[in-house]
Amino acid sequence: MRASGVPFLTPMLTLSVLFFAAPLAMLVGYSFVGETGFTLDNYARFLGDPFNFRVLVNTFRLGIQTVLGVTLLGIPIALLYWHSGPRVRQVIIFLTLIPMLTSNVVRTFAWIVILGRQGPISETLLAFGFTDGPISLMFTELGLVLAMTQIDLPLVVLPLIAMLSRLPTSLGEAAEVSGAGPWRILITVLIPLMLPALLAGWVLVFASTSASFVTQAVIGGARNVYMPQLIYREVGTLFDWPLAAAIAVVLLLTSGAVLLAITFLSRHRRLANHA
Repeated sequence: MRASGVPFLTPMLTLSVLFFAAPLAMLVGYSFVGETGFTLDNYARFLGDPFNFRVLVNTFRLGIQTVLGVTLLGIPIALLYWHSGPRVRQVIIFLTLIPMLTSNVVRTFAWIVILGRQGPISETLLAFGFTDGPISLMFTELGLVLAMTQIDLPLVVLPLIAMLSRLPTSLGEAAEVSGAGPWRILITVLIPLMLPALLAGWVLVFASTSASFVTQAVIGGARNVYMPQLIYREVGTLFDWPLAAAIAVVLLLTSGAVLLAITFLSRHRRLANHA
């Protein structure tokens, strides 16, 4: 008879309850606190303000744009890994892991230099004549999307590499022998096989982007306000903790709904057969 696994799960369950479930329950409870006790006024104040709704929409748009960016860059990198030899694969893995081994604060401040008026992006555009003078992408949504794309790129590349590593390179050759061109092989053969890994990466990227306070605050600036900054303002500036808790719950529920939708899509029977 197998021994019960409960004693081995107890430490993990205890930590989960103390440091996740209990704080989350306190957050939800605090969002209903008002001057007279239990109230829904905090949610009404947030949802009734058009500015707050626009911030929520901007947060989701940022997440979607970052997902598109990492997808457009991640697929070619993963395909390059699939077609390369062992040495090139090691280089690709090393370059992919470098951002994950660097502090998010360090990476964010590095992007300040890259996006600045004297940075490589501005100098390149000026050298090719695309601009009449130095430009700065700091405090713009485009600059923030570029930074978030680079920071979260490994979250898509690594699942794609893991998926393609299980596929023989002769798969593309077989499709080519059957008369399929490169684009048809990519669209009809490889992308359907990569889709489960893509969906898993999208979940991680969207969750990371929508909650990335440091990068949003530093690169986006005060003109581009997103949900984490809104929560920080209510907590650190206005000291309205119940409203901040309500905003956090709204962000948690809306982001969770998107992540659950992607997760359920990844478990679809047709996609599960490729996993």
